[in-house]
Amino acid sequence: MTKILLLNSGPHSDASHGYKLAIETIAAAQIDNVRIVERDLVQSPIPPIGRDYAMAITSHTPHDAKEFDWSERLIVELEQSDMLFIVTPMHNFTVPASLKLWLDHVIRINRSFNSTPQGKIGLMQDRPTFVLVSSGGFHVGERAKQLDFLTPYLRYALASIGIKDVHFFPLEGLVFGPEAVSKTVEEARLQLREKLSSALATASAS
Repeated sequence: MTKILLLNSGPHSDASHGYKLAIETIAAAQIDNVRIVERDLVQSPIPPIGRDYAMAITSHTPHDAKEFDWSERLIVELEQSDMLFIVTPMHNFTVPASLKLWLDHVIRINRSFNSTPQGKIGLMQDRPTFVLVSSGGFHVGERAKQLDFLTPYLRYALASIGIKDVHFFPLEGLVFGPEAVSKTVEEARLQLREKLSSALATASAS
């Protein structure tokens, strides 16, 4: 069975262009015996990092302690996936608060990464990861009028826990009318299908 974890971190939930495209592409790939685990980080928010967690993380508290309940749940959910899809808007140049909170729970010392003199060493197995980034304006290419902090940040954050096979697909100009939306969705569709097909071919050959 191929298990796909689909994180949706935008306010439009299952009505977003990114979510619809992710579901459509997975279905079109005709993956045998696939199971999609969906987590909507806005509709079903996870709790913020609190003092109990902060105290536990610095006091060698066991992984199964109640202070890590949510962190452990999210890490195990990720560990059990073969692929990761992240559907996210760009909010103020970077990831929205809902996705940042998921990262704060998942990036945990001595659990998903080890700290060494050379920096963080990821403890999680790499897996194909597809990130669909929606924005009203443009953040890639010649039409970009703003800096993109989302892509380098998210790539670095995921790499810190061992996930390095990460591919980004921009859905830009979504406030410029139906024609602009149709164009950017079609471009992302073709790129996403190609990368997903390549990942599936690699997985079947290994």
